[in-house]
Amino acid sequence: MARTLAGLAVLVAVVAGVGSEPFLRALSSVDPGLVFVALVLSAVATVAAAWRWSTIAGRLGVALGVREAVAWYYRSQFLNTVVPGGVVGDVERAVTQGRDAGNLPQAARAVVIERTVGQLVQVAIAVLVLVYLGSEFQGVLLPVLGIGLVLLVLAVLGTAASSARARRAMRRELGELAAGIGSPVVLLRVVIASVVVVGCHVATLGVAVAAVGASVPPLRLAALALVVLVSGSIPLNVGGWGPREGVAGWAFAVAGLGASTGVAASALFGVLTMISVAPGLVVAVGSTVRRARTHSATPPAVLTVAHRGVGS
Repeated sequence: MARTLAGLAVLVAVVAGVGSEPFLRALSSVDPGLVFVALVLSAVATVAAAWRWSTIAGRLGVALGVREAVAWYYRSQFLNTVVPGGVVGDVERAVTQGRDAGNLPQAARAVVIERTVGQLVQVAIAVLVLVYLGSEFQGVLLPVLGIGLVLLVLAVLGTAASSARARRAMRRELGELAAGIGSPVVLLRVVIASVVVVGCHVATLGVAVAAVGASVPPLRLAALALVVLVSGSIPLNVGGWGPREGVAGWAFAVAGLGASTGVAASALFGVLTMISVAPGLVVAVGSTVRRARTHSATPPAVLTVAHRGVGS
């Protein structure tokens, strides 16, 4: 709840700073062609992410077909977008797959590793691009990323020093991480899939930038897009909204393109993202209907025995 409120507060501050015009410009820029492009890019990104998840899950002993993974990933993205917190969909797919595979802990680890690797690859790409193409952002963003890395390392070391039990747990999880992506071939697949996902998101934001009327050279656009995308990972947001719009306004202002243009592009990106995960709603409804039909088709005697078994 606190994170959601913080995200709302940031969004209100952005509106107070630039007004409602950028958001209205974003909404007025939506058209069928733009939606089609966003849906295609989202589909490619979803398939790549689902392949990444399927690969890691298989390594951890909870086999998952790519086709099934794509359906669950769409549903996960939809829930992450519409439910505050941004992780409900990931929890749901971990639990669902864990129940189906009969191994909830390994299914949960597969989801955590998959999402973590994706975020790390995105940050690594952002750092490389900023070093070579984003000189105007280096003085702020690179120190921020460096401080974040130091804090993460300190948190890990502090946890390890707290108790022997914590150290055993960390060694166990590191072993699971090695099992999930330890093979060079698997690591390459996971990195390639992550690069495809990031590339599709960058392309979607680039389309949004063009749609709101800004003309930005491709390499400069890549740097701006990665700055905005990394800010969208800050866990103080509402379905991705909040810090992303604030950072987009700052980054575009620094680049000489105007804060309102950055906010408009980020807002349009958010709208396109929400539309692009709409297939997840279809998957969620279909899954609910199938479960209801399966339940109604189960003979009453079987249901009675099952309930007795659970209570015993």
